Amino acid sequence: MSNPGDQDITPIESVTQLASLLAQGSKPQDAWRIGTEHEKFGFIRPQATPAGRSPWLPPPYEPDGIHAVLSALQQGEGRAWHDIRDKGALIGLKGAEAHKGASISLEPAGQFELSGKPLATLHETRTEMDGHFNSLHPICERLGIGFAPLGFHPFARRGDMPTMPKSRYAIMRDYMPKVGTLGLDMMLRTCTVQVNLDFASEQDMARKLRVSLALQPVATALFANSPFYEGHPNGLLSNRAHVWTDTDNRRSGMPVEFFAPHFGFEAYVEWLLDVPMYFIMRDGRIHDVAGRSFRAWMNGESQKGLEGLTPTMGDFEDHMTTAFTDVRLKQFLEMRGADAGSPEMMLAQSALWVGLLYDDAALAAADALVHEQPWESYVTLRAEVPRLGLHAPWAGGSVRDLAKRMVDIATDGLHARAQKDATGRDEAHYLDPLHEITSGGPTQAEAWLQAYHGRWGRDVTRIFDEAAI
Repeated sequence: MSNPGDQDITPIESVTQLASLLAQGSKPQDAWRIGTEHEKFGFIRPQATPAGRSPWLPPPYEPDGIHAVLSALQQGEGRAWHDIRDKGALIGLKGAEAHKGASISLEPAGQFELSGKPLATLHETRTEMDGHFNSLHPICERLGIGFAPLGFHPFARRGDMPTMPKSRYAIMRDYMPKVGTLGLDMMLRTCTVQVNLDFASEQDMARKLRVSLALQPVATALFANSPFYEGHPNGLLSNRAHVWTDTDNRRSGMPVEFFAPHFGFEAYVEWLLDVPMYFIMRDGRIHDVAGRSFRAWMNGESQKGLEGLTPTMGDFEDHMTTAFTDVRLKQFLEMRGADAGSPEMMLAQSALWVGLLYDDAALAAADALVHEQPWESYVTLRAEVPRLGLHAPWAGGSVRDLAKRMVDIATDGLHARAQKDATGRDEAHYLDPLHEITSGGPTQAEAWLQAYHGRWGRDVTRIFDEAAI
């Protein structure tokens, strides 16, 4: 979303103009980069829990909570982070100097997100991730809090979750219950990891989007990490993925339009113009226009809250951030189908998609794999994997079989990239956790369930010490 003062105020004149905005993301292959974003739940350790409050619940914005973490990060690294404010409240940090291109932001219940800067290799992603966690450790120790990357909060109820002072989220909290039963859970009780990847052209974008969108349910199964609901197993391996099946389906999921043979930038714009709006920004303030039509606004039709206002390119850029498809198109592609997980699994998620999409031969192999089944099969699979995970049936076998082929292709793609670290290893070793899973090992969710029924004695709060970064 645009920060106050950053908006492009150029008036919108046509769909072609909007498509050209997306086309500006096209880059030659040697300029392709990797941007990893990961979220994690905060929790208050028992020794720091205020009287009258249960331990392990998320910290508030303040006192001694999320605001304090943001402030300490900014103060500890001098001019490396600039503050982002909403009505005077500190709601994030924008990277400068060594962190230029990165940002730290807050999800609606204080889930803490690093949006990494665009990097050339997964080795750099590893270094960035380690640096972020290491910078949090002394702050967390002083405040008595921690952070754990999990797909769905394992025991908190909606009412247990704090809220953050972001105007956009207040609008969403009001609107979400009108368009789905689980939107507030998405906002308050989920965490994800995603990787942002580049494309060379409109044709390359469309091919990568179709391949990655079709295979996103397989990633959901591989990275399932949310088997608990309000303290107990509820028969799902990814509660986060289940939540997305009834959040706001007009802006989510796997739209049929994306699989059309001639899909491209203009087709995406046409789809997005019919996604209901959330907000616009004027004079540095966010205004609620939830449910209004961007297309009607462009066509000059009068709508409440938009009277006398001309839609701008900045408005459209903000509107793009309110599409929640499993793969989202901006001036790059965002892979959005995975639960947040351990640092090794979050790196593996980035490695999986880099291996599949950034080598020509691997992309061709992944494209051929996807075309073995109709797109409707992948849409059906999306509904099955939250419960069945890799055990979901697929083409006479199971999704684990499909996942193995997918990971093998990605491995070949990473070998072909030949990006080596100081020890001479290429990026393929970041896929080791996925090879273990596709060979029959447990997913993160299955490992947590084993612990719950075994060494934890059915005490789900034990997950925080073990999952903490």
